Amino acid sequence: MKAASSLLSAASAVALSTGVVLSGAGALQLATLSVAQAAVVSSIEVRGNSRVDAETIRNYVAIRPGANFTSGDIDEAVKRLFATGLFSDVRINQSGSTLVISVDENAIVNNVLFQGNRKIKDADLARQIQVQPRGSYSTALMDADIETIKQAYGRIGRDDAVVTGQVVDLGEGRVNVVYNVQEGGRTKIASITFEGNSAFSDGRLREVVSTKQSNILSVLTRNDIYDEDRLRADEEALRRFYYNRGYADFRVLSSVGQFDEAANAYRISFSVDEGQRYTFGNVDVESTIEGLSNEQLRAQVKSRPGSYYSAKDVEDSIVGLSERVADLGYAFAQVTPRGDRNFENQTISVVYTIDEGPRAYIERIEIRGNQRTRDYVIRREFDVSEGDAFNQVLIQRAKRRLEALDFFETVNIATAPGSEPDQVVLVVDVIEKSTGELSIGGGYTTGSGPTAGFSVEGSVAERNFLGRGQSIRLAVGAGKNSRDYTLSFTEPYFLGRRISAGFDIYRQTREFNQGYNSELTGGTVRFGLPITEALSTQLAYNLTQEKYKYSGVCVDANGNPIPNDPRCTLSDYLKNAIENESPWTKSSVSGSLIFNTIDDMRNPRDGLYANTTLEVAGLGGDARWAKITARGSYYQTLSSELDLVGVLSAGAGHIQAYGDNDIRVFDNFQNSDRMIRGFKNNGIGPYQTTTDTNGNTVYNHLGGTTYFNASAEAQFPMPLIPTGIGLRGAVFADAATLYGTKLSGFGPIQGTELEWRASVGASLIWASPFGPLRVDYAVPVVKEEGDQIQNFSFGISTRF
Repeated sequence: MKAASSLLSAASAVALSTGVVLSGAGALQLATLSVAQAAVVSSIEVRGNSRVDAETIRNYVAIRPGANFTSGDIDEAVKRLFATGLFSDVRINQSGSTLVISVDENAIVNNVLFQGNRKIKDADLARQIQVQPRGSYSTALMDADIETIKQAYGRIGRDDAVVTGQVVDLGEGRVNVVYNVQEGGRTKIASITFEGNSAFSDGRLREVVSTKQSNILSVLTRNDIYDEDRLRADEEALRRFYYNRGYADFRVLSSVGQFDEAANAYRISFSVDEGQRYTFGNVDVESTIEGLSNEQLRAQVKSRPGSYYSAKDVEDSIVGLSERVADLGYAFAQVTPRGDRNFENQTISVVYTIDEGPRAYIERIEIRGNQRTRDYVIRREFDVSEGDAFNQVLIQRAKRRLEALDFFETVNIATAPGSEPDQVVLVVDVIEKSTGELSIGGGYTTGSGPTAGFSVEGSVAERNFLGRGQSIRLAVGAGKNSRDYTLSFTEPYFLGRRISAGFDIYRQTREFNQGYNSELTGGTVRFGLPITEALSTQLAYNLTQEKYKYSGVCVDANGNPIPNDPRCTLSDYLKNAIENESPWTKSSVSGSLIFNTIDDMRNPRDGLYANTTLEVAGLGGDARWAKITARGSYYQTLSSELDLVGVLSAGAGHIQAYGDNDIRVFDNFQNSDRMIRGFKNNGIGPYQTTTDTNGNTVYNHLGGTTYFNASAEAQFPMPLIPTGIGLRGAVFADAATLYGTKLSGFGPIQGTELEWRASVGASLIWASPFGPLRVDYAVPVVKEEGDQIQNFSFGISTRF
């Protein structure tokens, strides 16, 4: 029994001891858990810092002595310290009643250097990277900058650029960061092809997209750079192109750029589904708003039954209807087009439904991304402001206006909820681009006029001057017999209204081969006002002074006549103007009406451009006359498949003195290649004859008081020439007459009657990086006595 009792006692003791031990362990575990959940320290010690103040680090940690903190607070403290970018390593531990914060500080960047870069300047790269002098260095920032520099080279067509980073330790926690760049060769675009297109050729569609195949001019145009964003924009350009030509079902199935590493070039392929071509069926307007008559609105509809379906016509109709409805007092009305396709006869009937929309107001317009452009320059393109009724159509119109300014790479307008249910916030995000321009160009003009031969021009221009949306340009030009100086300034929103105001100051000197010089100094103050989207007017005051003088006499040093010197055969009317009407001051006012529906001013294919100008001289000065001129050009695509464009042009002008005043010979109209091709400048119309030393007749053309001209032309792409070169051909027929004179008193004048001239010819038109150039070869088929022929002409092409 004793043994059993002893055994039992021992077992009990062991059990009791075990229970005590387990209880202590549980208590210790609970105590430890409690510390993990909440602890208190009496002090915070910072170690490892040399530049960053310890108190600054304690503030970032946000743990206070005597206050409870948890492991979560420590994690957040570590994150906050890393987020400062000042430290490469952070450790936080508790030692007794002290919280120890150990840090390893990042080095300070002494300087950032770039090596091997030639195509992108140091300053341009420095603006894009995150590592900056006097900032903290970190490997993560340098790696991010390497990718940023690669992307910058990708944007200029150098996708194979190699960028590496190097850190040079200067001691005392300071480093230099060096980015080594191997720029590589230009990444070209070898081909752009289309699949699924039958209505339009690949060549025609290549003109639609902004991305171009590489060619010999790509080094100047820089439009052969592969970019995903540009590819998305090209997809949208294709959609709009097809939608505006009747293909309402058009889709871009895919756009792929495949990179050929061996050739360092992309091959871009667009796959499209054109669908059927539609015309407009019935077009109607319906209104659910009481008191709003449909008849009041039909004039605003641009889509017409029977014409090819056009998304632009629908958009213009929506804008016109929305503005008209708002003018009638229905600020919240919404215009919704409803299309009904008829697949059998391939028509789309459109009903523009006008309903009372939800009442929503613009709380504010928030503009972001404009570092240079002033806010008001962006705001003034909106026809709505804070407090106005929200109108999506007017918002989209403002977006198009902002894009047309050409100040921004991209413009995005989004809405965000306002402070009240009926309030919205307009968020305008823009990315600015360079608006300055320094250009130097040269050219050659055929003919015998004062501007013939080689010429060069240099200009400095800024179209967003000081971020105010103003444009300023200074240009200097020189040729063999000419000098030009021009300073221009334009304020597009004069007095806060959509009225442009500006001035031009210029000086022109010319040396004529007939032995005299001219010097014209003048200035113009002008105002422009839009009347409708297509119609505008311009008013101007002009003040000029002209000086003429002989460049020499037609005798040699011994006083003997120089044989066949043109100065010896000068017309008496020209001599009188040089000797007795110089200097000559003209003070005039002019007004112009301009109608423009051209689809693309750089490469027109459809639309009408017409300009009528009336100028009256006599507000002081020596001139007393009224002059009216008119010119119009109508473009029409004759064949979309062949990219054949027809152009009809016509012009006219008349000058009339008033009172007892006469018209100077230098105020008369003179012909040029804009009037008729195949004849020399000032080579037709009224003339006076003189005789040279050999007895030959010399025709001195004096210009005329009236002219009419007309031209018909067909333009087409040049076969076997890549469209990216921008070269097109044309055939044309011109007709013109220049007649009438008010000159008298210095001998008879011939050729004053209305007599028509005509010519036919062919042209090469080049949309060059230096501007539109044109070569014409014309053969006169109808001419008059005294006319001077010039078959070949080359120079700057001025369409409008």
